[in-house]
Amino acid sequence: MDKHLLQIGSQALRTAALNEDSKAYILANPVLFQLFKKAANRYIGGENLEETIVKVKALDNLKASIEFMGESTRTEQESNNATKEFIHICEQIRLQHLNATVSLDLSHIGLAVSKELCLNNLNAICNEASKSGIEIIISAEGTERTDDILETYKKAIKNYDNLAITLQAYLYRTKDDFAEIRKETGRIRIVKGAFETANGLSMSRGEKLDDVYLDYIAQLLAENHKCSIATHDKKIQSAAKLLIQKHNPSKENYEFESLFGICNDQLYSLKDEGYQTKLYFVYGKEWYLYLCNRIAEYPMSIFQALNDVVQ
Repeated sequence: MDKHLLQIGSQALRTAALNEDSKAYILANPVLFQLFKKAANRYIGGENLEETIVKVKALDNLKASIEFMGESTRTEQESNNATKEFIHICEQIRLQHLNATVSLDLSHIGLAVSKELCLNNLNAICNEASKSGIEIIISAEGTERTDDILETYKKAIKNYDNLAITLQAYLYRTKDDFAEIRKETGRIRIVKGAFETANGLSMSRGEKLDDVYLDYIAQLLAENHKCSIATHDKKIQSAAKLLIQKHNPSKENYEFESLFGICNDQLYSLKDEGYQTKLYFVYGKEWYLYLCNRIAEYPMSIFQALNDVVQ
């Protein structure tokens, strides 16, 4: 298979993922919505929390992360509605005794409206989650929001020890962000990075990025700092296992994390070997961005998506 063509396809999908007009058009068109949702179903928990909880309960005690999909809300009302849904997730995790955490995009709860609104909503969610020790994990977004995301995290972490943050290894700036963020006690989730960026801001997939990713993980494990090893790359998973054996961190301080629908057999193998693992579920109707990025990570899966669509 031509690697150059795969890279072109992957870049095109990441660019498409950031096109909010395309997203709005597809999600508002009943025919296109149902058509493309057939492909999205492979990667999402469902359209609502109830459908997702059914899948979470079927995991045989595998830890889960749950996220209500959405980003770039433009009104205070939409942001507050999303916040209520995240609080509802926390309530259901507690009431149904689920082994689960919560993930969210800050732009879903108001960051694109105002930083003050976002911080207030994040505090409300963390407050509900703290009642039963549920971890809240802030997801990564496009580079235009990185400064605001990290600023909001550093303010909120002062009041809540159940808050975590995601850093993208492919961004050159992450070296400096990592040095600052590791001073906080919250879990750091390391991902390679899935968003299209302007030239000069990020490195391409390959051995250099793999080495950078593993260096961040090695530093966190050596310090026994809470971390999530969020990758489907089997080579990186194997290297991380050696780092865990070397540094012997507390079990509650690390976890391998994978997205539902992608290489989940690898995650179950890690669990069977005794490693801490977590499966990441998303639900809702705003799955356009998520679907584009999932296929972009494995461009050959576009054929599986086409098959799902025509079934």
